[in-house]
Amino acid sequence: MEFGRLIESVGEIIDVLGVVAIVVGVLYASVDAALRGLRRRSPIYTRFRRVLGRAILLGLELLVAADIIKTVAVTPTLESVGVLAIIVLIRTFLSWSLELEISGRWPWQKRVAADDAGADAADAGADAADADPDAAEAPAVRPTTA
Repeated sequence: MEFGRLIESVGEIIDVLGVVAIVVGVLYASVDAALRGLRRRSPIYTRFRRVLGRAILLGLELLVAADIIKTVAVTPTLESVGVLAIIVLIRTFLSWSLELEISGRWPWQKRVAADDAGADAADAGADAADADPDAAEAPAVRPTTA
């Protein structure tokens, strides 16, 4: 097999993996939401959006990688590079938009130091909620007397 055909085949495989990642993510998020609904466990909607968004982000990253491999490594003409640039711009915008929906901030925005502890705690709480949905409940806050 010649090098060009090998690289094109690798690009096709990564393309398929991107689509599979999205499809599996949609199925997993849907089944998870359905089971949470039947068991009356929350959060349903926010978890569904988060899991679905992550699957779509992963799929988009794989699809962009496949496009780059197939376009630049196989047929680097000016027209194919221009089409690749447009595809990458569109998919990058979609990835940024999904990141904003999932995390509430743009990818280039850094967390402020005061938010780091709260965000880390929220991430840990979300991870704990993934493992144990009852752990996601907010802890009771005790009033302090001064």
